[in-house]
Amino acid sequence: MNCTALERIKSITERNVLNLQAAKAAGRPVVGEFCIYSPMELAMAAGAIPVSLCGTKNDAIPAAETVLPRSICPLIKSSFGFALQDSCPYLAASDLIVGDTTCDGKKKMFELLGRRKPLFLLQLPQTQDADALAYWRAQYVKLLHFYEERFHTVITEERLRASIRLMNRFRTALKRVYDSAMRDPAPLGGMELLECGFRLSFMADKELAVTLLEELDAELQQCDPPAERAGRPRILLTGVPTGMGSHKLIHLLENCGASVVCIDNCSAYKKTRLLIDEEKDPLTALAERYLETPCAVMSPNPRRYETLRRLARDFRADGIVDLTWQGCQTYEIEAHSVKTFARDDLGLPFLHVVTDYSSTDVEQLKVRVEAFLEMIG
Repeated sequence: MNCTALERIKSITERNVLNLQAAKAAGRPVVGEFCIYSPMELAMAAGAIPVSLCGTKNDAIPAAETVLPRSICPLIKSSFGFALQDSCPYLAASDLIVGDTTCDGKKKMFELLGRRKPLFLLQLPQTQDADALAYWRAQYVKLLHFYEERFHTVITEERLRASIRLMNRFRTALKRVYDSAMRDPAPLGGMELLECGFRLSFMADKELAVTLLEELDAELQQCDPPAERAGRPRILLTGVPTGMGSHKLIHLLENCGASVVCIDNCSAYKKTRLLIDEEKDPLTALAERYLETPCAVMSPNPRRYETLRRLARDFRADGIVDLTWQGCQTYEIEAHSVKTFARDDLGLPFLHVVTDYSSTDVEQLKVRVEAFLEMIG
């Protein structure tokens, strides 16, 4: 679709690195974050700029495999490879890194990364009960004090509440753009949805990001969706994070005639779940909402199935595709339960794809995707 607001997002975010460098020159520190469990609001309340560091490109992986096992997931290898090559401008700009002990591979990689950059490691609980919440809030208190000491600042309740309000506005605006795909046909394709969220995750100016999203939403409300997207099978993609460079399955699904209407992962739609209660104690509200994130590292993980039920209904999905990166044990094991849930509870066709960032299996995946879409009909 020819969308001027989306083109404006692309043109502005192409200057993200320059804007980040200008902000650093003006005295603002940069915090690199690897996971959705890291609270952006705390970094912002400390006067810092949070940026995403998850590796999404294959070209950094060979360097990482000189140190890391080849059998671990490409996201970890890509992230660490950028550090070894010193080829990621966002990592280079980061004054410190915040990591999360989501999986064994990540937490051991962070041990190595911490030798290259100052690092704070959030010790993530693997359950979501009241005890875990109290523990998780205590982790955020430690992070708050770390920021204060590192950046020689005081994070007041007023500053924290202001950052919560701003990020609530950002996520609400992002959700409205993502929710435009509930229409049939969807005005934006899966690749456009992915690129929009991916590019904005690096923006230093969150107020401008909100404005851009609101402009895009207004334009989408007025536009006519592309006629060629009508009648395509509507696919709900779930599973591991994706980004520009690790987008091959989304690209393949759409090239084979599907319409990816929702990307249920922590680099896309899961972000919009994190609306923080603005009336509660800020640290409690942050800990509560972030801990609810339905990642496969949680055991049990009931919120993932609740979310899939709602998204499948709201986006009128014709089928569910579950993506797992090779070596990601938590998502690969959970795929069995997701398959059972999709078929038995939701009555939807299901496809589980295990792959990496490379293009070596594209033709094989194309055969599977075409057969899946033919089954949907």
